[in-house]
Amino acid sequence: MSLTPDDVRRIARLARIEVSPAEVEHTRDQLNGILGFIERLQAVDTSGVQPMSHAVDVVQRLRADRVTETDRRAAFQAIAPDTEAGLYLVPQVIE
Repeated sequence: MSLTPDDVRRIARLARIEVSPAEVEHTRDQLNGILGFIERLQAVDTSGVQPMSHAVDVVQRLRADRVTETDRRAAFQAIAPDTEAGLYLVPQVIE
């Protein structure tokens, strides 16, 4: 696919980018290069390739899932302005 100068001006208008008449040809060459690269990527046969989430086989080291903090809920509720049944009460903001 090859873009015309009119295509470049239309793309620039849609993208809200100001492209001067002197820059149209240079921008067209750059966009055609990008589109050519995309066409080359699409031409690669990937039928036998398994999808992957990352380019490198990465394994994360995970820590044990255990509680490390002490329960301070009662202390926090004691200094709260208003609580009920273990919940913090706040003023109503929507009528």
